[in-house]
Amino acid sequence: MKSLSLTAPTSALLSALLALPQLTSAFYLPGVAPTSYKPGDTVPLFVNSIKPVAAEDARLHSVLSYDYYDPRFKFCQPEGGPKYVSESLGSILFGDRIMTSPFTPKMAQNQTCVKLCSAQYDTESAHFVNTRIMKGFALNWLVDGLPAGQDLFDPLTGTDFYSPGFALGQISATDPDGPTVFNNHYDIVIEYHKVRGQVNQLRVVGAVVQPYSKAYSSAEGEVDCLDDSTPPVELSEDVNRVTDVTFTYSVYWKESSTAWATRWDKYLHVFDPKIHWFSLINSAVVVVFLTITVASVLFRALRKDIARYNRLDHINLDDLSGADGLEDGVQEDSGWKLVHGDVFRTPAHPLLLSVLLGNGAQLFAMTGFTICFALLGFLSPSNRGSLGTIAVFLYTLLSFIGGYVSARAYKSMNGEQWKLNIASTPLLVPGIVFSTFFILNLFLWANGAAGAVPFTTMLVIVAIWFVISVPLSVAGSWLGFRAKALEPPVRTNQIPRQIPPSTTYLKPVPSMLLVGILPFGAIFVELYFIMSSIWFSKIYYMFGFLFLCYGLMIITCAAVTVLMVYFLLSRVISLPTL
Repeated sequence: MKSLSLTAPTSALLSALLALPQLTSAFYLPGVAPTSYKPGDTVPLFVNSIKPVAAEDARLHSVLSYDYYDPRFKFCQPEGGPKYVSESLGSILFGDRIMTSPFTPKMAQNQTCVKLCSAQYDTESAHFVNTRIMKGFALNWLVDGLPAGQDLFDPLTGTDFYSPGFALGQISATDPDGPTVFNNHYDIVIEYHKVRGQVNQLRVVGAVVQPYSKAYSSAEGEVDCLDDSTPPVELSEDVNRVTDVTFTYSVYWKESSTAWATRWDKYLHVFDPKIHWFSLINSAVVVVFLTITVASVLFRALRKDIARYNRLDHINLDDLSGADGLEDGVQEDSGWKLVHGDVFRTPAHPLLLSVLLGNGAQLFAMTGFTICFALLGFLSPSNRGSLGTIAVFLYTLLSFIGGYVSARAYKSMNGEQWKLNIASTPLLVPGIVFSTFFILNLFLWANGAAGAVPFTTMLVIVAIWFVISVPLSVAGSWLGFRAKALEPPVRTNQIPRQIPPSTTYLKPVPSMLLVGILPFGAIFVELYFIMSSIWFSKIYYMFGFLFLCYGLMIITCAAVTVLMVYFLLSRVISLPTL
């Protein structure tokens, strides 16, 4: 029996170890599970909203996006009408509107000159489409989750890459003031990869669309999309004139050596990789400069006091009478110690300060966790909107931290309106942000833009806010008020010290602007790439650089805060500044 009792835990441990490979093989990240197709299977091709892209002058000429099936575009619809594809919260917030399409590509089977439908463009619709072409709008398709784009070459890095989206139409390169050309034929080139060790198991690893403009002579019967002599389609804006357009497409399959696990590599392209290193070096130089400055400030401010204290330690207590050290030891406080009884005085608006401090701690934690998750690869680009979704839910779940920090700070500042603090922490700052977001969203609704967040999604956000965020914030505030207040290291004087008028650059508004310059300088390059990715419909994935810039920004903010506090105290106690 004794030997049996010893072997039972061993056998259980062995069974667990044997089951570990099965558990790990069954785990996969959401949105990145591969889909295999047999020859002849229909590969889903979905359409997304029509968005503007950067023009040749690197400028964005519009900020609105439109549904693919907007009646003014007159694109062909699938049988039974288009249907929305389920999307994540982040995908909806970033303007994705994915729907089914009439395109039916068959795996590993070429299709040539497939006719979709015909449409007639009157004066109003022709003017609308031509205007969107001149503003550089692009179509966005998804083939097995991959964005269909154009194959481009970057001369700076010497690499080919796929740019998501392709042009709705184009303007003549020789005559910018000439007529616009509308693309109505699409050559779809889909790359596939054979699964090793499996028969007839194929996976999509790339999708490229080359649009053309072809004015077919007749909308009835067969169409010849291979005829290069076909004139382009020009939508006429003349009154009482209608332009007939026939939509066609061809599908060509191309076997590729690209593995499914690396199929996103061609989409993740850096246009100028050296600029990221420049940004990192620039931020590091700023941090080193600030660290040296802060160290010199502290050394100059404390050097004399530390030397005096060391001198007192070597004086024999029996010889203190009549000694010079006695005068040093009992002399009144001077220098930075003059304000030690006033720096921890309760501010004029402790409630507002505690609420902003709690929301800042919540936002800081959310940003750090989101960047860490992205850095570890949990936010795959194949799972559209995962970055926005995780940011929203992390901000909601971390409301506990915001409530706790706000309540603890308010209690430490001897605040008495604790009920107002508990209510203001989850409502004040998010309420201002949500109200601004709602007002801006009204303008998108009024213009019929696809990027407008639906009303139902707004209700979901409000429900998440009040059902999850507010209770967590209240729970954090409850624990914060129950915790022991943070005691200042010194006692606060009963009589406030008289503070002389501040100079112009030390007043609140100018000082806030000055403090923000250096942290902004540490991250502005990465911030530029992030904003470009959002507005130009690109894919941002340089989370390694972003994580390093995030750490450098934290150090920069800390150093700048120390410097600003030193300048303010120097003004109060009339110490010599740097």
